[in-house]
Amino acid sequence: MLDYPALAALSEIIRRGSFEAAAAGLGVTPSAVSQRIKGLEERLGQVLIHRGPPARGTPHGMRLMQHLDQVRLLEQTLGTEGTDRAATLRIAVNADSLATWFPPVMTALDVIYDLVVDDQDHARDWLGKGQVSAAISSDADAVPGCDVHALGHMRYHALATPEFIARHFPDGVTRTALNHAPAVIFNSKDAAQTRWATTLTGRRPQLSGHHVPASEAFARVVELGLGWGMIPECMSNVTRASGQLALLDPLPLDIPLFWHVQRAMAPALAPLTQAIRKRAASELRP
Repeated sequence: MLDYPALAALSEIIRRGSFEAAAAGLGVTPSAVSQRIKGLEERLGQVLIHRGPPARGTPHGMRLMQHLDQVRLLEQTLGTEGTDRAATLRIAVNADSLATWFPPVMTALDVIYDLVVDDQDHARDWLGKGQVSAAISSDADAVPGCDVHALGHMRYHALATPEFIARHFPDGVTRTALNHAPAVIFNSKDAAQTRWATTLTGRRPQLSGHHVPASEAFARVVELGLGWGMIPECMSNVTRASGQLALLDPLPLDIPLFWHVQRAMAPALAPLTQAIRKRAASELRP
């Protein structure tokens, strides 16, 4: 039997970043928090917290925090939760979904959301690590013990300002031009630009450019003429209609999205799953 007061201390430390902040959140002394963590680590024979600063959970510590979140959510669903605090739900979601169609579905559950933002090609990995209860991913392959729901496709277009295109692509979109024109890249995991360029030219380019790990800022950097980038269709309709941005080439990039949810948590997350599927059907392409 796990020591749930100790797990509560572990969760607060990871989320707040220190033993002192966790103690304040729990209404106990820092010494009491330290004793709980020491006893839990000794009982399990594993280090659960990197003391920092800031304090961070080890992989096993993160899985235990996720376990506590799931227990609290299941208890809340059954109407047996003993406190007035809403349960915490940790899910992984890609940044572009979070910036566009996803936020309204969060009203489907009365929980505190702890969102892990990652590239759609890698969000599923958080499920494999046991650190989230569900994820939106471009990977259709289910993690063992999880159900997968196809949501549709998010369409992207390669866009830049007309001036940028005239300066960097006077002879069209060629591999040579792509190798020299600065791109706007979400982060080191972002493969959208390379995938699109390879499909268009038949050869993988060597892209370089600005790294901007936020969807709205990413689009803004493109709008300022600093580089070209793949922007979701729903985020670029206004700027394209006004002539502020133009297509490098008409070829779109359609990225499939899937909702992965742990089977054990599926009943508790059913209202959220229903809201996600309904919203995706209206906002994404088939």
